[in-house]
Amino acid sequence: MTDGAAVAHDVHELADVVVVGSGAGGAVVARELAARGRDVALVEEGGFFTGKDFTGNPRAMIDLLYRSRGLTGALGRPTIPIPLGRCVGGTTTINSGTCYRAPDYVLDEWAERYGVRDAREPDLRPYFERVEQELNVHPVPDETYGRNSSLFERGAAALGYAGARIPRNERGCLGTGVCAFGCPQDAKQAMHVSYVPRALAAGARLFTRCRVDKILLSAGKAIGVVGRFVDTEGRETGHELRVLARHVVVACGALLTPALLERSRVPDPSGLRGRNLHIHPATRVGALFDEEVRGWEEVPQAYNVHHFTREGIFIQGQFVPPAMEAPVLPGVGTAHKEIMARYTRLGSFGALISDESAGRVRAGRGRAPRVTYQLGAADAKKLARAVGLTAEIFFAARAREVYSGVHSRPVLGRLRDDGLPSAGHGAHGRGRAAGRHRLRRPGPWHARPLGRRREPLPVVLQGESADHHHGARHAARRAAGGGVVGRAPRSARRSV
Repeated sequence: MTDGAAVAHDVHELADVVVVGSGAGGAVVARELAARGRDVALVEEGGFFTGKDFTGNPRAMIDLLYRSRGLTGALGRPTIPIPLGRCVGGTTTINSGTCYRAPDYVLDEWAERYGVRDAREPDLRPYFERVEQELNVHPVPDETYGRNSSLFERGAAALGYAGARIPRNERGCLGTGVCAFGCPQDAKQAMHVSYVPRALAAGARLFTRCRVDKILLSAGKAIGVVGRFVDTEGRETGHELRVLARHVVVACGALLTPALLERSRVPDPSGLRGRNLHIHPATRVGALFDEEVRGWEEVPQAYNVHHFTREGIFIQGQFVPPAMEAPVLPGVGTAHKEIMARYTRLGSFGALISDESAGRVRAGRGRAPRVTYQLGAADAKKLARAVGLTAEIFFAARAREVYSGVHSRPVLGRLRDDGLPSAGHGAHGRGRAAGRHRLRRPGPWHARPLGRRREPLPVVLQGESADHHHGARHAARRAAGGGVVGRAPRSARRSV
């Protein structure tokens, strides 16, 4: 391995294949080709970190592992954050280890509606099984399945909604709850502890802290890449990496791949490069219970409700540390302080949708891509229904109140058996009539005011990053990002 921060001269290399990006796409390509005897050069902009570097401190780890210190996103109304990893392993280093197969009905639609051959479930089954075996993918076991998940499962079961424990790629997970900030035990089988080491063992060469800014072309054909080495603070050192190769694989994800192709003036005969970006908009819904939840003592994503997947709605666990939860909870001053004081009793799940809205990625004036995305009315309605379903499940699990993330009704309170608002407490003691403030799906709740705060709270949204999970969403974003020319089939853009 060559650490760009320590390189004191220009480096020129030859290879059969140069792979740009070490995330879920690039790491697998590098390993598979190296294992077949190809001379592979793998180039990564970030550093190589492991469990000994991961402290679990959200702010410090976001600075260390996230691109732009966690400030990447899509511009629009609203602006939507899209977290990306910048390290060996890419975003797999900072995800929750969730691994879904592409659903059978999605694969069938690809074949029947779009003519995709040899990609039905029987065709892909051996590949799914091989990857799952290599990454030790299995449903979350009892040891790391805590109250946040079990309470939500109880609510879903009471309503008859189908759900399941989430399959994850881990070996020896202790349930420390900091998956999004790097696994301190290296139990999560992200690319930096699985496919990248296997690629290196097979003979691949890894160059870290090297920012590729140009694909070399000859007669319209890619023949290599040029990158700039950077120090530990991301500043260019003045030295370059130049790799000439027979084949170039650009695996930078949906946001960075099209921008690199555009800056390098790679031909775009379809005119679709950077278009059709789909991000699975998501929002976190919180809930307050009478009992302790202690959601940090379990896997953050351990259970999902897939009952509404064919509607394009998917609900799964999403518990975060206090520093990440506080900004999205409602209230100011004493009202907000009282909610945070009950953190041990808070539950949290994410509601996300398969979006019909489409964004675009273009090369920006600087190094960062310009990403734009406008959430359409139909998707906003679908997201509101997803939030409503999540709230309904929480109340079925006997939550006292739900924090919806919707600015017009941020706090929802449970109704009593006689249909009247339940007695409030603290800053939320005054209830409103239930019928006027329900979300898209009727449920046993009513909206509660937050004291004297008059300005509306924003809708808290987040997009799913390009390699955040395996399965159909990964393939769809690869299509959206330019790795496959054209628009991904609608059903490919599912949330599982």
